[in-house]
Amino acid sequence: MTRSTSTWAGAALTIVLLPAGSAAQPPSEDVTLKAADGVTLKATYYSPRKPGPGIVLLHQCNRDRKAWAAFAEAAAARGYHVIAPDFRGFGESQGERLDALPQQQASVVAEKWPGDVDAAYAWLVAQEGVDNERIAAAGASCGVNQAVLLARRHPQVRTVMLLSGPVTQPGREYLRESPWLPVLAAASRDDGNALETMRWTLGWSRNPSNRLVEYKAAGHGTEMFSEEKGLQPLMIDWLEAQLKRAPLERAPATTATPPSPVEVFWTTLTQPGGAAKARLLYEETRRTSRGVMLFPEAEANAYGYELLGRGDSAEAIIVFEMNVDAYPQSANTYDSLSDAYLAAGKRDEALRFAEKTLQVLVTDTTTPEVFKAMIRESAEKKIRELKKKGTDRRP
Repeated sequence: MTRSTSTWAGAALTIVLLPAGSAAQPPSEDVTLKAADGVTLKATYYSPRKPGPGIVLLHQCNRDRKAWAAFAEAAAARGYHVIAPDFRGFGESQGERLDALPQQQASVVAEKWPGDVDAAYAWLVAQEGVDNERIAAAGASCGVNQAVLLARRHPQVRTVMLLSGPVTQPGREYLRESPWLPVLAAASRDDGNALETMRWTLGWSRNPSNRLVEYKAAGHGTEMFSEEKGLQPLMIDWLEAQLKRAPLERAPATTATPPSPVEVFWTTLTQPGGAAKARLLYEETRRTSRGVMLFPEAEANAYGYELLGRGDSAEAIIVFEMNVDAYPQSANTYDSLSDAYLAAGKRDEALRFAEKTLQVLVTDTTTPEVFKAMIRESAEKKIRELKKKGTDRRP
């Protein structure tokens, strides 16, 4: 089964001052921004009361800006100006509730969120005392991609911190083209494929300072703060080294750093007719470097369906076969391979993998129950139709 850059146009804003904090707790302000299309966005600004770098904090889609509050206060206490907005459709921002409208979410995220994030960024860098040449972006889950894309639009963003989320192709290409940008990533092993996704994302960057932080059972995104008390100070220390004390001059790109296995694999895979060559790279990596993450399940799945959409079922079959081999515990990989065989007219194989899908669903512990129901429906529908019409017995 399957799963443009906007610019800030001078948002009008209203600021409501909250009660002043004590000396130990930096003051915060609720900020109201008007997006270019008139949608009202809410954010919170945390001030260190002195000059310093800035940070943009972007929340995950099952939370709002308050999920960052403790980290934002700690960062402000260390001298950082921090803004944490609510995405439209979440928290106190206007917009249709996207958690209830999943079909609309993708278009809103792609078309509207970048401009909304830019509005928060523009407000932050306009504040007195903000060093607008030293900005960091941090994102959790669906905020991860927005943090990387913010850095792509604004070179003043000198580092990104990413918690448990994927990065789309434009963001990955930016990481590949920006070896000067240090990336801190963190995820937990109990969070589906989040850790593999973070490891794969770092594979697109050639910065030698990059760091991946692994946890065993810390949950998802900013939820990790409550389970792993060391994550927050670790991120603050990262900002001290990679933002506050780092030189403004960027180190020139060097050809001495070779592309990572991830970059080589995907460059090969996405060339015309490249799936067979990519499979050889995958098999060699499995034999010699088992710790290397060439692809997360979701990314391979999405690319396989992209190939099916182009009518290239033979290439798609190779991609889905690799996904089944890499993620044999996932029922969705078998269902996708069944779809590819069906598109290729190979009905025996399509039936076999549809039936395998139902078998694996029983023991699949990584797929959410709602998605399991969709996979089961997809597989059972194929089985009924294939058995009704009869299978192709050609060799």
